[in-house]
Amino acid sequence: MKYIRKVAAAAVLSFTLAGCTGTAIKSPQYDSNQYTVLGHSEASATGIMLFGIIPIGQNSRFVRAQDAAIKAKGGDALINTQVQENWFWAWVLSGYTTKISGDVIKLKTAQ
Repeated sequence: MKYIRKVAAAAVLSFTLAGCTGTAIKSPQYDSNQYTVLGHSEASATGIMLFGIIPIGQNSRFVRAQDAAIKAKGGDALINTQVQENWFWAWVLSGYTTKISGDVIKLKTAQ
């Protein structure tokens, strides 16, 4: 019985630590002669915290929103970025929506 408790505790700890990882937003610096501005774009992504402890799409929502905004204009990166957050609450979950907007750029190729 002690063995089962130890295995269960280790599993819970592993799942908790695995759920607490995220991805950083990519924000390299570019000189204005390295790109062409394609236009303004915006996108949003939502993540949920089930029962306040189980993240579902929570940790990647910033990157998903940024990637969607860039893809909408067919560019390579986003500059002049603005981030807005909204949240909502329900009985068993909390939701967080991230909206990212900015100017989409297309990088010039080296000649």
